[in-house]
Amino acid sequence: MDLGIAGRWALVCAASKGLGKGCARALVGEGVNVVVTARGAEVLEATAAELRVLNPAVEVRAVAGDITTEAGRAAALAAAPQVDILVNNAGGPPPGDFRQWEREAWIAAIDANMLAPIALMRATVDAMAERGFGRVVNITSGAVKAPIDVLGLSNGARSGLTGFVAGLARQPALAGRNVTINNLLPGAFDTDRLRGTLAAGAAKSGQPLEAVIEARRRQAPAGRFGSADEFGAFCAFVCSAQAGFFTGQNLLLDGGAYPGTF
Repeated sequence: MDLGIAGRWALVCAASKGLGKGCARALVGEGVNVVVTARGAEVLEATAAELRVLNPAVEVRAVAGDITTEAGRAAALAAAPQVDILVNNAGGPPPGDFRQWEREAWIAAIDANMLAPIALMRATVDAMAERGFGRVVNITSGAVKAPIDVLGLSNGARSGLTGFVAGLARQPALAGRNVTINNLLPGAFDTDRLRGTLAAGAAKSGQPLEAVIEARRRQAPAGRFGSADEFGAFCAFVCSAQAGFFTGQNLLLDGGAYPGTF
């Protein structure tokens, strides 16, 4: 299927590895020019080189910086002639027990996983509406749907973003101008983030790490962890021309692990 987005410009955050990289790869494969951001310049440049090889017909610009800061966002936005597609993504806050977290930990989580995506949407969605096309995808977490006890900071901050998006996506000034805003909720994908969470769980329980990994893998009826590339392919479709009637939704990608009907 031709997704109808060739020639568009996308800003993909935290794109040097993991799910952000998967999204960037899928968009580049569809002929989308991309600005990719991440904090680690060396890994980011290596990813940008991979993307250029994947599709030499598109332009790939790498901007190293912290997207959770005002300066980082300004640099990323300045690198793109326009932003037709915005993929918000940031590393999740650390696991732990809420009794250990002071105010600074909460503010850092909210800044990274709620306020930074909102700031990028504020900077881009009205211009999208003026041009008559825009796609925003926020990568949140399956924990928004089924909270994970050791991820309280993430549960809270990402749920706040989810509530905000529910209202923003339904503004006629955006939805009526072909601007969609949706959230993708990844479950257990084979990423550094998952490995870190599982390691913390193993340390807390005293179980061997491999046993904890295997138990988590078995939680999904699919019997495996997801891959970044399949996540990216789903993201690309949500960004497609065909997805214009699809907005304000929270899409759980977890291999069937969530047990509920709704």
